[in-house]
Amino acid sequence: MYLVRAANTALYCGITTDPQRRFQQHLNGKGARFFQSSPAQALVYVEGCLDKPSALKREYAIKRLPKSAKEALLRAQSNLLLG
Repeated sequence: MYLVRAANTALYCGITTDPQRRFQQHLNGKGARFFQSSPAQALVYVEGCLDKPSALKREYAIKRLPKSAKEALLRAQSNLLLG
């Protein structure tokens, strides 16, 4: 499961087995219509899942969150990485 920030600051959530490859596809205008109005800017979050069903459940849960909660998820990940 991954999140990509668009130029308009919106966050796109999706699933893939290769987040870097998928992000490159988004940058090249392939795939999600989401990026037609505002291009992909950065891959900002990646979360591993055990299998496709669990990834789909996690994606659904993330998509239902308000943007403020998604931003909090990004901050929490950043804090973990910084120690």
